[in-house]
Amino acid sequence: MSLFNRLSNGWTIAQNSFKVLMANKQLLIFPVLSGVSLILIMGTFILAALGFSGWDFDNVDLKGDNKVLQYCFIFGFYIVNYFVVVFFNMALIHCTTLYFRGEEVTLKKGIAFSMSRVGTIFAWAVFAGSVGAILKIIQENVGTLGKILTGLIGVVWSITTFFVVPVIAYENMGPLEAVKRSASLMKEKWGEGIGAGFSFGLIQLVGILAVGILAAILAVSIHLFAGIAFGVLGLLLLATIVSAARTVFVSQIYHNVTGDPVENYNQQFIDNLFISKK
Repeated sequence: MSLFNRLSNGWTIAQNSFKVLMANKQLLIFPVLSGVSLILIMGTFILAALGFSGWDFDNVDLKGDNKVLQYCFIFGFYIVNYFVVVFFNMALIHCTTLYFRGEEVTLKKGIAFSMSRVGTIFAWAVFAGSVGAILKIIQENVGTLGKILTGLIGVVWSITTFFVVPVIAYENMGPLEAVKRSASLMKEKWGEGIGAGFSFGLIQLVGILAVGILAAILAVSIHLFAGIAFGVLGLLLLATIVSAARTVFVSQIYHNVTGDPVENYNQQFIDNLFISKK
């Protein structure tokens, strides 16, 4: 399959993901809650760092000689970060599942489902957060070649764990089993390239350019702060929409791969998302 056809198919699938969101606009609240939670968590870690430094900004030095404290902060932040992201992504995935089944979609049902899987989510957060933290620590202590290698490992990790959230949501597996199951699903029906990733990237790029141009026009024609405010809010809204659409995409593909009947997607386009291995 040519690159053009792959991008065309990915574009169509991305459009279908946005259609699901337009039919269930309340689902956009999940990435918003995730973002707000992460901001609050970051603030908590900053306050903790200040507390350890005697509430003196000049003494805050997590990159100094105290490696133990530095690594504890890195591990803690990654674990909490993964927990929050997976919690709200799972809620969103469950709501899309309800939509695909023709059932009523509510935010309460999504949150309740994630709460019922909170132990599994925490176990995955510890596992994945540890992997992320270790890669981060390695990157900070190796040369350019090491950074490139850890970056490649990160890409492989992202592809391998593509289906992890729906797997831990619906298949009651531990972290290692979930990774194996996700990798198995990838290998079973898909190949190596993710065509739809180009589409979401392109949509996001076009959106950023549009927001930037409109923000510049407002800054020149009305006021500088009007342009800045529009730019910040526009980028936040764009990030929220694209993030939710990506999660809808993951949910849809998972149900398709596992043989569940779903609506709003074209089977032919899904089958051509990945180039099959010869």
